[in-house]
Amino acid sequence: MSVAVSSFTILLFTNDTTIQALVGQVFKGASVMIARDVVTFQKESSQHRFDAVVVESHGGQEQIGTLHDHLDPTRTLCISGSKAVLKKTLKVIQLMNQPDSPQQNKSNDTSLESYLEVKMGEFVKGMRNGSAKNLHPILISAVERPLITSALRETKGNQIQAAALLGLNRNTLRKKIVNLHIPVKQTKARATQ
Repeated sequence: MSVAVSSFTILLFTNDTTIQALVGQVFKGASVMIARDVVTFQKESSQHRFDAVVVESHGGQEQIGTLHDHLDPTRTLCISGSKAVLKKTLKVIQLMNQPDSPQQNKSNDTSLESYLEVKMGEFVKGMRNGSAKNLHPILISAVERPLITSALRETKGNQIQAAALLGLNRNTLRKKIVNLHIPVKQTKARATQ
């Protein structure tokens, strides 16, 4: 099964026809641009923006860093590695998108609770593998910081409105902002953009 895409653009840096075919299978219907190397691409390129970039690295050379003008890190999937790594990664993506995959079934449920269950499960598993302890305060802090930041952004930095939105006392919100090192002035500046 392939990833459902509509107007999805992929930039592909590899001469390997197997990887090119896998990209075509996994991202069926996507617009794929194949380039020989980053230097040639930058000389010939127009100002395209890409949803995904797949780079076959040669001898440990990282080429993604030189593509910063064409990548939006908030919305671009970047895959870089040797031929073997790229093949394995693309096959994993393909497997995750099969209808009988447990990950696919969970991702079909778009509720916040289901999303958090999947993401927290990955987080807890990773922390367990690292022999971490006291996960509860770490996890609460990890969730609380983006929640407060989002509320501040939504209220354009107005802490009274953000506190009401979150159901917190204004002083409690201020204490959390300080303890979680949330940059309030930057939040106000971002909200006006």
